[in-house]
Amino acid sequence: MPYYDIDSILTDAEKIPCTFQLDIPDLGYLDNTPNQPLKAGTKVNLPLWLAEMLVIANTGGPDNKTFVTFDLPRALGNDVIQALKADPRAVPLRDQSAHFYGLATHMMDLSEEQELGSVLRKTFVTRAAEISLHARKVGGVSTKGKGKEEGSNLGIGGAGEEFLRGLDEWERKLFRKAHDGAKSGKEWMDSIKKN
Repeated sequence: MPYYDIDSILTDAEKIPCTFQLDIPDLGYLDNTPNQPLKAGTKVNLPLWLAEMLVIANTGGPDNKTFVTFDLPRALGNDVIQALKADPRAVPLRDQSAHFYGLATHMMDLSEEQELGSVLRKTFVTRAAEISLHARKVGGVSTKGKGKEEGSNLGIGGAGEEFLRGLDEWERKLFRKAHDGAKSGKEWMDSIKKN
């Protein structure tokens, strides 16, 4: 991703639940206790970029005790994973996180959850097929009467609007590309038929 990619920046700002395993001096402000040490066992929601740096730097002390651990965020919690296993199309990913797949790929790099990768792969493939179907059929441009175009150029309107509401940012980009591709293909076919 490019350095100034807004979606990447917003993904890195997602909060991750972390638990500090050691007392850390002068970091009490993270737990709303300024001028105090951050006590061992304190749970703090940290932005993904910071949690990632702490996990990478988490070499442990002489007794091999790590100073921070993290849990999967609510967007990737057990309830969501079970719902995705049951029917990936029924889960509105945007309600979990606007940047669900971006967050999930970061968390797969950091965690050792083997099941997470296979569930997310199945989810993306299943939902991508449905996105492609919606992109081709919803809001197609038609001409009626005096050459006036009707319909949406993004496949939005009615049922399409409701469908788009549940898509995360990656899926919205996929929808736009699939819709633009189908529209361009239709325009090309129409121009071939005219000639």
